[in-house]
Amino acid sequence: MTEEQETYDASKIIVLEGAQGIRKRPSMYIGSTGAAGVIHLLYEVIDNSVDEAAAGYCKNITIRLSQDADGDIAEVSDDGRGIPVGIMEKYNKSALEIIMTTLHKGAKFNNDVYKVSGGLHGVGLTVVNALSIYTDVTVKRNGHVYRQSFSKGLPASVLETLGDASETGTTIRFKPDKEIFSVLTFDSAMLRERLRYTSFLNPRLNITVIDDRFSAHEEMRYEANQGIPDFIKFMNNGANTLTSIMWSKKQEGQAIVEFALQYTDGYEEKTESFVNNIKTGEGGTHLSGFHTGVTRAILNYIDKNKLNLRQQSKIAGDDTREGLTAVVSVMMQNPEFEGQTKEKLGNAYIKSVVEAQVYSFMSRYLEEHPSEARMLVEKIMSAANARESARKAREMARKKSIFDSAVLPGKLADCILADPEKTELFIVEGQSAGGSSKQGRDKNIQAILPLRGKILNVEKASLERIFDNAEIKTMITAFGTGINETFNAESIRYKKIIIMTDADVDGSHIRTLLLTFFYRYMRRIIELGYVYAAIPPLYRVTKGKSVYYCYSDAELDAKRKELGELDGLQRYKGLGEMNESQLWETTMNPENRKLKKITISDAQRAEELFRILMGIDVLPRRKFLHEHSEQVKSLDV
Repeated sequence: MTEEQETYDASKIIVLEGAQGIRKRPSMYIGSTGAAGVIHLLYEVIDNSVDEAAAGYCKNITIRLSQDADGDIAEVSDDGRGIPVGIMEKYNKSALEIIMTTLHKGAKFNNDVYKVSGGLHGVGLTVVNALSIYTDVTVKRNGHVYRQSFSKGLPASVLETLGDASETGTTIRFKPDKEIFSVLTFDSAMLRERLRYTSFLNPRLNITVIDDRFSAHEEMRYEANQGIPDFIKFMNNGANTLTSIMWSKKQEGQAIVEFALQYTDGYEEKTESFVNNIKTGEGGTHLSGFHTGVTRAILNYIDKNKLNLRQQSKIAGDDTREGLTAVVSVMMQNPEFEGQTKEKLGNAYIKSVVEAQVYSFMSRYLEEHPSEARMLVEKIMSAANARESARKAREMARKKSIFDSAVLPGKLADCILADPEKTELFIVEGQSAGGSSKQGRDKNIQAILPLRGKILNVEKASLERIFDNAEIKTMITAFGTGINETFNAESIRYKKIIIMTDADVDGSHIRTLLLTFFYRYMRRIIELGYVYAAIPPLYRVTKGKSVYYCYSDAELDAKRKELGELDGLQRYKGLGEMNESQLWETTMNPENRKLKKITISDAQRAEELFRILMGIDVLPRRKFLHEHSEQVKSLDV
């Protein structure tokens, strides 16, 4: 017996209870301890209020964000029933204390209080408490106001009765613990996206955000009257639609299936799926049932009306979803998610429930709207033919394609490290800026890929043209992800892809082209938070021996007021005007630079602008130019 085996005995077994276990392995509960993890705490609190709204007891949710020297603080208030505060005899503690300090407890394990809910594992508020330096809970219930404080998962005070109250509701204020998290800021863009779809899924729920961070005060309000149909309108804003919005909501047993869909003349499918108000980013059985129901209904309509007699290519499921925009929402009891972060639904029975409802609804709709049905069928047949042509083209191209090659493109100046968690790729506009950035970069972690001019506008381009475009091929090879059928986000070589373009009209155009391409063909890398936009300075200001950089006209005005008459002022027309040290100092140095993380809503907006400005339909473009003409301050000619 080895010495190692001899020392392995009962004394080596460690039991981590409650908050100890959560703090020891936080990623098991919230996915990460970075930006995604810290905002997950806020989602957990908000989701409890949303569950109250789904149960019919909450109409208003208010989120207040503030900060101190150590990071952000969040407060979430609702006008629901209020967390119970009565004593649980078995534990001789209040229900509030049990909920905040004990795993796998709550009112969501049976269906008496919440018919459906997003928080099903009984860990949400316990995790928030365990990973926060403090958590204060105020409850209005039973005509009184109660309060109790917690810290790092443990009670920091006893439950107090503060006074009387005529309303009901819960307010939870917490501050993430800097011992746990590497990032202590709630990402505004991620929060806005979450609240936007939450409002669409819960019509007439009023969500207000009051943000007092960053020395500013901002208020935002989210409310949808119709719900999911409003979601479709938002997703298709600016698109040329082929059908009206189709919407259905029906209860089957204990499950409520709601979906809305609309077809556009675009090429990509845009589908969002949810279970009990929780976004299922990786889909699951409910989304599979939706897809199957749509395909079955359309193929049955084609066969029934003998519309495929001259069709050369066999129609596949992907063809029936070309140009489809859809939202699928299921409210159900006891959903089985893969992991605490609830990315994918696993309940097998719900697939057949959703499929049956979608098939029945779509079949009836197509019969009742023959003109829309004919246009849709023509588009689907065209998609099948184009897919077959593209397949043949790819087979020919793959023999000489660089996509699957291990040889990296010659214009890529790669970095030394090969760890995608640490490395970043700058996509740089122009050869001049490419040269400066290669000289000024940190060669250990920063790779440079200069682009020559503007990439192909993929808005109306065929797959053959896209695959044949030199700049796009270079990017795909540099990323290492492949494309279309071979696309795999896990193979990415850099988990920071930074678009670095000039701060002018051309630079914005190039950035929009890139975002449109990523959104259409590499959407997953945006969803995973891998895409960023660099923010270069507009001005270099000197006063004596001091040098300052200003990133906007407002910053320049403020600097003028602060310094008085300036000794020097340089307006950067492009990145190429900076030498390598200036480019490093202002735009590439991780310690000083400003980056904007690109979200799906950013990419959707970029695609929408391209549909308006570069699409076939003239009227939306004319309307956009008329509405925004007064915002143009300079125009390169």
